[in-house]
Formats: sequence, C-alpha cells, structure tokens
Amino acid sequence: MQGRSLTEFLESSPLTRFHYTLLGIGSLVYCLTAMNTMLIAAVMLPISKEWSLDPVTIGFLFSSGYVGMFIGAITCGVLADLIGRKKTLLIVVTVMSLFTASCSVAWDVISMAFLRFLAGIGLGGTLPQPGIYVSEYVPARHRGKFIGFIETCWVYGALLSLLFPYFFIRVYGWRLTFLIALIPLLLIPFILAYVPESIRYLERRGRINQALNILRKYGIVPSDVEVSHVSVGQRRISIGEMLSQTYLKRTVLLWILWAVLVYTYHGIFLWLPTIYAKEFGLGDVKSLWWTLVVTLFQIPGYYLATFLLDPVGRKPVLISFLSLAGTGCLFLSLGVELNWILLWSCVISFFNLGSWAALYTYTPELYPTRMRGAGSGIAASVGRLAGILAPTVTGHLYKTVGLFGPFMVFAFAHLLAALSVLILGVETRRRRLEEISR
Repeated sequence: MQGRSLTEFLESSPLTRFHYTLLGIGSLVYCLTAMNTMLIAAVMLPISKEWSLDPVTIGFLFSSGYVGMFIGAITCGVLADLIGRKKTLLIVVTVMSLFTASCSVAWDVISMAFLRFLAGIGLGGTLPQPGIYVSEYVPARHRGKFIGFIETCWVYGALLSLLFPYFFIRVYGWRLTFLIALIPLLLIPFILAYVPESIRYLERRGRINQALNILRKYGIVPSDVEVSHVSVGQRRISIGEMLSQTYLKRTVLLWILWAVLVYTYHGIFLWLPTIYAKEFGLGDVKSLWWTLVVTLFQIPGYYLATFLLDPVGRKPVLISFLSLAGTGCLFLSLGVELNWILLWSCVISFFNLGSWAALYTYTPELYPTRMRGAGSGIAASVGRLAGILAPTVTGHLYKTVGLFGPFMVFAFAHLLAALSVLILGVETRRRRLEEISR
C-alpha cells in the first residue's frame, strides 16, 4: 500500500463513534467552562447588596477575572503547542474549577478579585482548547458543523450559570452556590480515558508510531497501512511570524473579532441582570428570570449559524450576524420601555452568539498546526484584554450616560467587526487545514 500522511487518513475518514465521542466531551468541557465563566453575573446581585457595591466596583470585580483570562489564553495556547493538547486540557480544567469554587470563601472585594483572577487563568486557558482539538481530528467537510456544535454549548453553560443560582441562592446563599464550579472536575476521568493526543500535533513532533497506534485503535487506518514520514523541524513559535506578510491580515482580523465579541458579549450579558434590576426596579430573582429568557434566544442563533457555516461559508455568516447584532444594540440604546429593551436584548442575544459559533470555527482554521494553539490562544488573549475593559467601561458609561452610552459603543463595535471580515477575511469552508495554512 502506498504511503500516505496521517492527516490524509484523517481527512478521508468517515465519521465514526470516535469522532462523536470527541464532540461530546469537547461540548461538555465548553459548556461547563461557560457556566463557570458566567456564574459571577448571577451571584453578583446578592454580593453587591451584602457588600454595598456601586456599579464601578462591580465592574472591577467582573474585570479582574478577565485579567486572568488574558494570561490564561496566551500562555495555555503556547503550552498546548509545546506539551500537547490533552495535557494542557487536563491542567486548565482543574485550575478553572478549583479557583472558581474558591470564590466562595472571599471576604471582601480584594480577595474576591484575586480569586477571580486565578480562576480566570484556567477559564481563559480552557475556552480555546475544545475547538483547537476537535478541528484537528474532524475532516474538513464536517469541521464547521462540529466546531459550531461545540460553540453552541456555550449557551447551555450560560443557562446553567443562571439556573443554579436561581434555585440555590435563596436556600444556600451565594457562597455555597459557587461550589457548583467543581462540576467540571467530573470530566477528567473521561478525558483521560477517551481523549487521545492530537494526531496533527504528534505528526508535527515526529511521534509517528504513537499517532499511528491511536488511529489503528479507533479504526481510522487499516492495520497494514504504510505511512509516509513528515519531516519537520521544531520551529520556534513567535508573534513575529503571526505578524509576517503570510499571516498578518488573518492575525489582525482575528484580533479585531475576538476583541469585539468578548467586549460586547461580556459587557452586555454580565450586566443584564444588574441593568434589569436597577433600571426597571426588578428584584434579584425576576431580573435573573428575564436574563434567562433572553439567554434562551442564543440557542436558535447558535444553531442557525452552525448549520450555515459549511454550506454558506464563514465570511457571509460572520458579516450578516455581526451586522444584525450591531443593529440590535443601536435600537436598544434608544429604548425607554422594558418591553422594547427585552425585544432588542433577544435580537442581540440571537445574533451575537451566532457570531461566536462562526468565530470559534474560523480561528483554528487560519494557522498551521505548529502554531495553531499559540495563534488561537493569542487571539483569544487579545479578546480578554477587551474583556478586562468591558465590565468596567460598561459600568462607568451606564452610571454616567445610562443605556445609550454603552449600547452605542456595542453597536459601533459589531459593525466595525463586520466590515473587517468583509475586507480582511478569507473563506475556509470545506478546505483542508493544510491547504488553508499555505
């Protein structure tokens, strides 16, 4: 049998139970990471009352987690390229679970901010990993759908971050509610048992026999296959290469998209329960209920984007969804009645989260294997820089200008991102990763 590279076998393989197992585990990791990320929004209402916090201090507490997420995204992306996807995933899931739960023992603003920072390192490190990993196993013709499904699980994590506090805070208080952050630790045995190291990572490292044994184990290659050795040097990963002529447009585009979507999503959805409570006099429980309703609109937005990614393409989905989310923000900034605020909140929820499904699919496609983790992680870390600013800036603008100020900024940001995709974007649908990276 003529020798072929391992990636050729990956690309020609039909979907098997193995692929769907990876999809399930990656989806659960992403879902529970989303839960831990957004949990602070639901518990902030009782915390702010107990500690008598103003909007600027609330924004500071939100932002402290994003400082950690910035560090986690950039360092853990590089780590994934150095020690492997699987080991990195195990580390970051453990860190984000333990330190998010440890927020339950915070005694003042400073201690809460510090614990949020440590949790953020794990959260920022975890979020890019499922997409990077699954993109390296799934054939190009199915990649958009698979990554879209993983990203869709964010909404279920966001719903859990509201549902648990909705039922637990009244009975157990906000401190014990933080302990639900330990749930992701239950995934570690399944990662150890069912998630092998990335084949593309092993091939780049020259560990062909290990990679071949994995593919044989899961029936992706026949037992008598001959594999051609891919000779690669261990080139040093550098930001300079990401900014080289080959990757500059892609890097700039990803940095803009990540900055915009992190800024808008977390600026909006971390603040919604507080805005509903303060702007319209809703109680803690009712404001959580309205936020839950708005969050439900993320589900059809995610799925619509996911099913459009492969047949229509990444660029058209991103441009249309970002533009419509920006339009929703524009109208919400002009709203004065609760019913209109809720309507435009749902529009934003639908299209902003659909944009996320496209972005998580798009990001790992634009870099070669040797720098995919680092490139994706650094792009995410740029987003976390915007995430550091979003809660505090939103709190300041809301305090001084009301709804108009922050939501006009959100509208402009969405439209800027849509224009950037139009000018700088390349289409990647149904193309092999190796073909895209050339």
